[in-house]
Amino acid sequence: MKFVHIADMHFDSPFTSLGRIAGLSDMRRLEQRKIFKKIIEYIYENNIECFFISGDLYENDYVKQSTIECINNLFKTIPNTKIFIAPGNHDPYLINSYYMKYEWSKNVHIFNYKIEKIELNDVNIYGYGFSSFYSEGIDLNNINLDEEKSNILVMHADLDASKDSRDLYNPVATKDLLKFDYVALGHIHKPKYDNKIVYPGSPISFGFDELGKHGFISGEIKNKKINIEFIPLDEREFKEINYDISEINSKEELIENIQELKLNKKDFYKINLIGKRNFEINLLEINKLIQNNNILKIKDNSKIKYDLEKLKNENSLRGIYINLLLNKINELNNEEEKNKYLKAIEIGLDSLENN
Repeated sequence: MKFVHIADMHFDSPFTSLGRIAGLSDMRRLEQRKIFKKIIEYIYENNIECFFISGDLYENDYVKQSTIECINNLFKTIPNTKIFIAPGNHDPYLINSYYMKYEWSKNVHIFNYKIEKIELNDVNIYGYGFSSFYSEGIDLNNINLDEEKSNILVMHADLDASKDSRDLYNPVATKDLLKFDYVALGHIHKPKYDNKIVYPGSPISFGFDELGKHGFISGEIKNKKINIEFIPLDEREFKEINYDISEINSKEELIENIQELKLNKKDFYKINLIGKRNFEINLLEINKLIQNNNILKIKDNSKIKYDLEKLKNENSLRGIYINLLLNKINELNNEEEKNKYLKAIEIGLDSLENN
């Protein structure tokens, strides 16, 4: 049996990471549709028998009926493919959800909050769907598998996650999944898989915590043997660049240098400023002046150029000021908060030198 496995499509996502540039969120949503159409075309052209969607197909709080109709119309173009959807935490099987109230194509089967078995000729498909935005998890130990057939599990799950957390997303242990021949998971947006327990990642990237290629899994199961292939689809990548500003002496020079970076026009970039800074960094100001729409974020990870350990021993106002703030920094565990105090030291020292 040939199959395609996707997860975390998140149709009608607001794409908040693209908010800096007007219109990019709308563009990304159009690209999202284009990628989904490519998956459907692949299924049609390769006579794929089963299509597994492991949750978060759409955003429950944002999705429009027109988007659901678009998805369903594409499902109708592959009538010979059995489509199995396991709702996740962003598209749970709620009473007022489109999973409940919408009439889906006849080749679509949607799993609900009770684990269910669908018997095909040589394969059994098991599935479970979220019934709310959280799930405490399901017990897989009572499932008796047919040893004569291949057994596939489709669900949205947090693999090997702690069950002590307040917010649970169907935590499941790897050891409980090993009895299945293939486990089609969703929830993690970066591809993560061996040949058996598989997160395909999201077909389209949503931000800088999802670096690398994005696409879908194409596979075949025959006589309980699995072969899978990751097929990249997203033409854009989110990328990070570390940029050393130790030799840069002004805001103007920094902006000019960033503008001259050789960047792939299809990709989105986060620029991490590193090194020892020679001037105050005002990110709001710099972001307004950057004209490259592929640069979505600039983060200041640079350090103050002053020798603070030496300066704090000075018998002066400057020494007292540095000592007070360094003592406060030593009490903190949060790096972001520490950086705020280091910034305060920099501004204060600049002010003292200029007076």
